[in-house]
Amino acid sequence: MPLEYYALGMIIAFFVLVLTGMPVGFAIAAVGFLFGFIGFDGWLFELLPSRIYGVINNTTLLAIPLFVFMGVMLERSRIAERMLDVIGHLCGGLPGGMALAVILVGVLLGAATGIVGAAIVTLTLMALPTLVRRGYKKTVACGTICAAGTLGQIIPPSLVLLVLADIMNLSVGSLFAAALMPGLMLSGMYLIYLLGLAYFFAADVPAIDEAERSTINRLELFKDVCKVVIPPLLLVIAVLGSIIGGIAAPTEAASVGAVGALLLTAVSGRLTRPVFSETVSTSVRISCMIFFVLIASQVFALAFRGLDGEFLIEAMFDWVPGGMYATLIFMLLLIFVLGFFLEWIQISFIAVPLFLPFLTGTADISMVWVAILIAMMLQTSFLTPPFGWSLLFMKGVAPPSITTGDIYRGAIPFVLIQVIAVGLLLAFPGLVLWLPELIGW
Repeated sequence: MPLEYYALGMIIAFFVLVLTGMPVGFAIAAVGFLFGFIGFDGWLFELLPSRIYGVINNTTLLAIPLFVFMGVMLERSRIAERMLDVIGHLCGGLPGGMALAVILVGVLLGAATGIVGAAIVTLTLMALPTLVRRGYKKTVACGTICAAGTLGQIIPPSLVLLVLADIMNLSVGSLFAAALMPGLMLSGMYLIYLLGLAYFFAADVPAIDEAERSTINRLELFKDVCKVVIPPLLLVIAVLGSIIGGIAAPTEAASVGAVGALLLTAVSGRLTRPVFSETVSTSVRISCMIFFVLIASQVFALAFRGLDGEFLIEAMFDWVPGGMYATLIFMLLLIFVLGFFLEWIQISFIAVPLFLPFLTGTADISMVWVAILIAMMLQTSFLTPPFGWSLLFMKGVAPPSITTGDIYRGAIPFVLIQVIAVGLLLAFPGLVLWLPELIGW
């Protein structure tokens, strides 16, 4: 039997194991070992120790646990809860003002934490009952919160970008710089959509009533902005600015972010022993999951390439007519479809490395641009039914009156906006590349 058939069997076996509920790290390793022994009696894995050593010797990956710690600590400090209250009252006079506030808090929370689960759960518990109580349509409220909570996957510092930088052998700083404008553009598109709803369907997104707004002390509101919104914003600017500007390495900037989050939590009076202990344990658990999948993926990649899987992928791309752009669109569509069934980390460690040999052989294509396109498309996997993690996180903590149908229907417009955003980045690569080129990355 040709080796390519074994490679195809690896992909099918991996999907079957993941859909049965097996943890992704175990599924990747099990499939890799099984087919590696079938095809080569195991001698191929003599190369495995050197590949694993190459992974754990990559100092850039130290930024992952540090950024995770920074995000979890800020989430535990309840800064997001207070930000939503302050920004909500600033925007509350507008129809749809509270929804706009949720998106703006999602931007700040995404830049500060980058952890979808924490952002979705926090925003759902804080904002969903308030939005529904104020008369917001349930689907709009659910979709807005889900979309806002996923912004941290494209707005740096992002775990998705860190992982893609390692997989695609790119500079973390260049990806952070390249993702900044697309992330803000996507956030702006969300805001435009909500403003359009407010204009045409004001009853679905009502403003805060005049009686409540009249009780707000503007001086106190200004003080709250200075105390609640500006400090985490300055921390994010310091972390991102030092990486993008080339002042600090990603690990150094992540260390500053972790210490800064610790200080902000202490100043807010929330730094207690239980909070610190829970933050450390959560950070270790998330980081271990990522590193375990990263190491397990080396087993899969070694067996897949040994079984001539690269020729299988190359043949698949050769079937696509229309040149480089058509091939790129085909890859993005494939990632989009995979997002209905798999989470981003599975797609990143399995699908993306399969495409890389073909893409890197194309001379007139920027891999930084490709990485941002992949990251934007990966972000849709959080919102696409039936297994979008944002939807599942929300359903887990939403009130009983919120149905799964409400959440799914609310997410669809934001998925379409994300697809439109990917189309804009495809048509105008300068949106991605202008900042990295400007600062010399």
